[in-house]
Amino acid sequence: MKKNDYAALVLIAGLSLLVAWFVASSIIGEPKKEAQKVKTLDAISSTVETPSNKIFNKKAINPTVERSIGKSSDSLPF
Repeated sequence: MKKNDYAALVLIAGLSLLVAWFVASSIIGEPKKEAQKVKTLDAISSTVETPSNKIFNKKAINPTVERSIGKSSDSLPF
């Protein structure tokens, strides 16, 4: 490559970076300089509410107990 080719590559790369900078700054914009409002949360209390009787009752199904429907002829899955 000749000196002119290197100079052209540097010029094109510089112009490309300049255009990319202005396009990105126009799309993204500048951050706001004003104060932002932040939501505050209430303190966590140590009280525990009683669970619902619709879910936690004596007649509820226990998901930890294995249930089977019908008689299985084989213990292998395939």
